[in-house]
Amino acid sequence: MKTIGFIDYFLEEWHAEKYPAWIEAASGGTMKVAYAYGKIDSPKGLTNAAWCEKKGIELLPTIDAVVEKSDYLIVLSPDNPEFHAELAELPLQSGKRTYIDKTFAPDRQTALQLFEAAEKHGTPMYSTSALRFATEYMEADRTGIETICSLGPGRLDNYSIHQIEPIISLMGTDVRRVMYTGTAHSPALLLAFGDGRQATVNQFGPEVPFSMVLNYASGQAKVVKPESNFFQLFIANLVKFFETGESNVDPRETVAIITVIEQGIKAMHTPHQWVDMPRA
Repeated sequence: MKTIGFIDYFLEEWHAEKYPAWIEAASGGTMKVAYAYGKIDSPKGLTNAAWCEKKGIELLPTIDAVVEKSDYLIVLSPDNPEFHAELAELPLQSGKRTYIDKTFAPDRQTALQLFEAAEKHGTPMYSTSALRFATEYMEADRTGIETICSLGPGRLDNYSIHQIEPIISLMGTDVRRVMYTGTAHSPALLLAFGDGRQATVNQFGPEVPFSMVLNYASGQAKVVKPESNFFQLFIANLVKFFETGESNVDPRETVAIITVIEQGIKAMHTPHQWVDMPRA
């Protein structure tokens, strides 16, 4: 059996809670989350020690210990990407297959640095939103998409990735400008691509499920609702990555996604004005 180590900001969070059982099931019992490290205890819940005892996972005192004992590594901290550079430093030097949870990085510079570190040390690494693997998005016709209107819940800083990632996977990375068109309670972005195509990201309350309208140059439109179990599809992809060391998520897309989020947050301060995407 191959062992997996969790490295997290704090361990009592939704992804850390769900991933162990999902990974064990998806791998047919050939992989198991066996070790974990948390930088701090949960501010609102169980200590790391109590969480590990409940889950049957060995708590280790340092990131180095998790890296040393584990076959594969998962850097979590899904809602605190500002800690990913710190938490991923040793994993990315290890050469061991490493997954870094969404949101990959707090900004473009950090995203580039993480990929550079992984390449320097020969460490297979990737990151993604689970929504990328929704069957409905994966099977959508990408040819001739002119406009996307995307809907979903959550905040811009930590949940817009679940709309932006599918948009980039469907339309490519050539986003040139971003405009904030939302309100204080309903974030919204307009993405302008280099060839005139556009996409909108619209965030509402938790009652609004993810969906998209794809409009094609032919004039045809298609409503796409991700009703497949995209988390299980993502976990299957993660298991395959651990087995092969190969990811089917293009790093250029991941960097573009983080850049859109970063520039979108900047654009909040100047609504209805274009903010250019960095090209270097």
